[in-house]
Amino acid sequence: IYGMEPPDSSVQSPDFVSLELTVENVEKALQQLYYDPDMEHKNVAQKWLTQAQTSRQAWQFCWPLLSPDKLPEIQFFGASTLHTKISCHWADLPTDQHQTLRMQLLSHISHFSSGPKMVLTRLCVALASLALHTMPQGWPQAVADMVRVYQPEKEEVNAHAHCLALLELLTVLPEEFQSCRLPQARRAQLREALAGEWTAVCPLLRQLLQRQEGNSQVKERALRCLSSWVGLDVPLHGESEGLLQDCFAALSDPELFDTAVETIVSSISQPDCQRYTDALVNLMPLVLGLHDQLKAAARDGDMETSHGICRIAVALGETHSRTLLEQVEHWQGYLALVKMILFCTGIPGHYPVNETTSSLTLTFWYTLQDDILSFEEDKQVVYLQVYRPVYFQLVDVLLHKAHFPSEQDYTSWSSDDKEQFRIYRVDISDTLMYVYEILGAELLSNLYDRLGRLLMDTERPTAWQDTEALLFGFQAIAETIDVNYSDVIPGLIGLIPRISISNIQLADTVMYTIGSLAEWLADHPMMLGNVLPMVLQGLVKAELSVSSVSTLKRICRECRHDLAPYIHDIMTVSQDVLVKDIHKSSQCMWLMQGLGFLLSALPMEEILGSLTTLLTPHIQRLDTLAHQEPSPTAKLSIIHILGMLSSLFTTLDISRQDEGSEGTTPAQARPNPVVVVLQQVFTLIQTILSKWLSDSEVVEAVCGVFERSVKTLLNDFAPMVQQLSEMLGQIYSAFPQASALDLTRQMVHIFAGEKDHFSPIQALIELVTSTTLSIFQQGKRNQCSPLGFLLQLSLPLCHHQIVGSQSLCCLTEHFSEVLFCLNRHCPVLLAQWLKEGLRVPGFPSAQVSMEQKDTFSQQLLREQTNKRRVKEIVKEFSLLCRGMQGTTGYSADY
Repeated sequence: IYGMEPPDSSVQSPDFVSLELTVENVEKALQQLYYDPDMEHKNVAQKWLTQAQTSRQAWQFCWPLLSPDKLPEIQFFGASTLHTKISCHWADLPTDQHQTLRMQLLSHISHFSSGPKMVLTRLCVALASLALHTMPQGWPQAVADMVRVYQPEKEEVNAHAHCLALLELLTVLPEEFQSCRLPQARRAQLREALAGEWTAVCPLLRQLLQRQEGNSQVKERALRCLSSWVGLDVPLHGESEGLLQDCFAALSDPELFDTAVETIVSSISQPDCQRYTDALVNLMPLVLGLHDQLKAAARDGDMETSHGICRIAVALGETHSRTLLEQVEHWQGYLALVKMILFCTGIPGHYPVNETTSSLTLTFWYTLQDDILSFEEDKQVVYLQVYRPVYFQLVDVLLHKAHFPSEQDYTSWSSDDKEQFRIYRVDISDTLMYVYEILGAELLSNLYDRLGRLLMDTERPTAWQDTEALLFGFQAIAETIDVNYSDVIPGLIGLIPRISISNIQLADTVMYTIGSLAEWLADHPMMLGNVLPMVLQGLVKAELSVSSVSTLKRICRECRHDLAPYIHDIMTVSQDVLVKDIHKSSQCMWLMQGLGFLLSALPMEEILGSLTTLLTPHIQRLDTLAHQEPSPTAKLSIIHILGMLSSLFTTLDISRQDEGSEGTTPAQARPNPVVVVLQQVFTLIQTILSKWLSDSEVVEAVCGVFERSVKTLLNDFAPMVQQLSEMLGQIYSAFPQASALDLTRQMVHIFAGEKDHFSPIQALIELVTSTTLSIFQQGKRNQCSPLGFLLQLSLPLCHHQIVGSQSLCCLTEHFSEVLFCLNRHCPVLLAQWLKEGLRVPGFPSAQVSMEQKDTFSQQLLREQTNKRRVKEIVKEFSLLCRGMQGTTGYSADY
């Protein structure tokens, strides 16, 4: 492409607003758009050119822009303008000019067949758009006419260029159809018309692909053209089947291989192909014929070739799995295809460094098992006899592919490669879960036998990767499948302590495997002693932070009632690692959650002492930070410690304790340990707030401590309602923040109906409401949190039945104004409120049915602009609630 001459910077940029739409001015604007260094001038030119394209004059000035003496940039704009006018302003063109426009486009495409390519493509797209506007009535055989006009003759001087131009035109036509916006009926009509034109395209493509002397460029364009047409659901039988065979022949040409793969995959991935069962069956030998080429590519490390052939095999096997399974007379062919895909799954090398092919096959194994298990039971039995051995082989292949490389190789991998490998192992884990659906308990027995032989054979040295892969398989299944009834788990628990852990990856997998068996351990607590020491050993190692902490948390959650013999060890190790800051903040939160589960199972009289021991170092640290001058470091530490308290109080729930314990004082007779701790640190928290009140993150952390506690303790939190309500009022009145609103909402939901706590809750609501209203009076109406809060606050107050029969009729108008405002500003939350409030039987009155309440909700939510109508709706519903229906016309709607 030849560049335009840059403008003289000394010349004043023209004012395009007043310029006439002429060819010369268009060229000036293009020059300014491309070469003026001033972005403001560029934007002005861009805007003017866009307006020029939409003008009626564009039908005229676009043709001179396509003159042979113009620069490619100008010609491209002319072609683009033509496409814009045809695609978006077709109605502006009189019907009698359609034929002329078509002939002009055909002529210009012929002229530009030798280039520039970008201009040719835009002209082809323009003609495609014209064809879509006029087919089938105005241009009955559009595609056949295109082929006839540009059909290359050998003796033509420009035969090669015309051939490429024709292929470009035929390629963009289906693409333009797919991208343009059409009414459904018109789209269906055009799709049918284009599919009918396939008979003109298919022979041409076959002819070009079968030419012995044809160059690769033409054949590549022919393949791309086929890819474009298969999206139109063209038939796969007859000559189309032969065309697909020609595509397979093109795979032997290295220059065409990638394009041929794309074309074949596009063709056989169309779901509509399932109508042509015979064609699919005939494709299987062609795909199987690529197996030797696949093996050679795998052996030579040719990733591109193996990847391409694998894509073809998976496209056929996965897209048409059920169809091919049903062809029982060809069962051996499909079984061979499945084994070919199995070879792709197990292709040599480590993913993703040495190969990227195996990941393509994993979803196929899910599809195959899903289709097999969807057959009737008698057919299932037959299919399982054939495919269960394949799935056992698949297990071996998957576990081998899940192997970590040597430590030296793994160290050399980039972080991106390691992350891709991690995701790949997750995908293998999911696949093993699907394999279990086919193989059942026999799979676990197979894994257990192999692990046992590996660990018990002391004479033969074992690579840690082999042990890790087998444990990984166990973990993958135990995470999602109920293994409580498996007879091999006791043996596995017995084998785990025999594993010599000399590697981080192996240690991680050991931890995760133990964690996946937490529910089983809860049913078999006598086995805890086998594995818990290993978890505690891992807990003190920073490199095992995520796996050891998550595993201990799961054990504490599932087995908390059986951990009494181990609680001292767990608490001692946990306290030590928390004080030493061995773990990152998120893992500390997990650990505190686990300890919360653990402490919940202790006798009441022991919980407070254990809590005090656990928290004292952190409270002391918090006290020190509270008296320091604010700094970024102090802020992070404060948020971290408050976060640990929040996490602990999230799970420390004494209501989980088994009821009916003999000889203990009921929980209600003594203050909740969490409340005792909160009362002890309340003054300290107020000190923190005095310095950090304007910092939303610190306030959020403070509110989080109380919010988690309220959610867990519910009514047991009552002793703190008074002082917390006062503190919340101080926070919100000084610096209104969303976290304070959330905590207030929790308090209102739980304690608004309690007579003993009504006074502090009422005072808090009044303060928050007045503060929120003042925010709106200041014009800050974009603050959604206060508005949403006011609506959420009304949920527990709905029991006052203000629209129902429990309030004065004269107040109904005020209630309707509240509902109207809520519906305008917060319709989603209002809908939620109505749904939650009105589904309560007998609320707001026993006089109304669920159907009447639904009608009220629907009619209210529809009215966001008509306040008078809302007043009528609310008034009539209020009358219904009082049993006074029929007093006006509205109640008849109910």
